[in-house]
Amino acid sequence: MFQLDDKFLADVGMDELPEEQKKAFLQHIYDELELRVGTKLSDGMSDAQLEEFESIIDRKDEAVTAWLTQHAPDYHTDEAFGRIQQATGLDPNDPGLRAEYAATKWLEVNRPDYREVVSSVLGELKTEIINNRDKLLGTDQAAA
Repeated sequence: MFQLDDKFLADVGMDELPEEQKKAFLQHIYDELELRVGTKLSDGMSDAQLEEFESIIDRKDEAVTAWLTQHAPDYHTDEAFGRIQQATGLDPNDPGLRAEYAATKWLEVNRPDYREVVSSVLGELKTEIINNRDKLLGTDQAAA
């Protein structure tokens, strides 16, 4: 879907950051993206939906198992499950892998537009970074 890496930094003009700051900056962007996407995705969801999703992302095994049993009983044969397993390198029976798959599948069922939301929010975040690049790099001449 997207990568927060050196190419991302170059795309937003932040590849001049000192090496020791790149990882922290990317982590900050990831955290901000997660917060903003979560906020947008939660708009219009019921309390029950929010609680269900929270239980899944918190990796509560009972909630994950119950959701998979009801909505994806043959999850282990789903190509998406295989891709997540391959990407993570986790054992197919790992509870964390099942939770990751359940969270992804939950979003597909309850917020089928989640990929577009992520893309839109990431675009907004990129624009903000580009517009504030000099300030972020400390090269803003107006501040001098």
